[in-house]
Amino acid sequence: MNAHGEEAPVTVAGDFVRSYVITGGRRLPTADDLSLHTLVTLAPDRELPLGSSPEVRAIWDLCGGGYLSVAEVAAHLSLPVGVARLLLTDLFEQGHLLRRAAPPRAQSVDRGIIEKVLHGLESLYG
Repeated sequence: MNAHGEEAPVTVAGDFVRSYVITGGRRLPTADDLSLHTLVTLAPDRELPLGSSPEVRAIWDLCGGGYLSVAEVAAHLSLPVGVARLLLTDLFEQGHLLRRAAPPRAQSVDRGIIEKVLHGLESLYG
């Protein structure tokens, strides 16, 4: 209430929605295997599920253009990574998404080989 006995207006912050509202209070399953680097895209010939949330529609639009990592999807949507992973997991389990495992880590190369390449380049362009 303000000084005149009237109720103060309630202000709502823009488009802010709490994470537990978006996820329905659910958590990721313990067997979740979507890492930050896992690449996801829409499965061919799929239609957006009826009654999809704005977040799912945004994921649909993003992933329709090709493969994106889980981290990229979360960043584009300004969602916490855990929320994005849960929504992506739901879409994957419903058959709407395809995923590709993260690329393997690069193997270390012998330092001697790198030095030989460097010296060869220096002799050519040096």
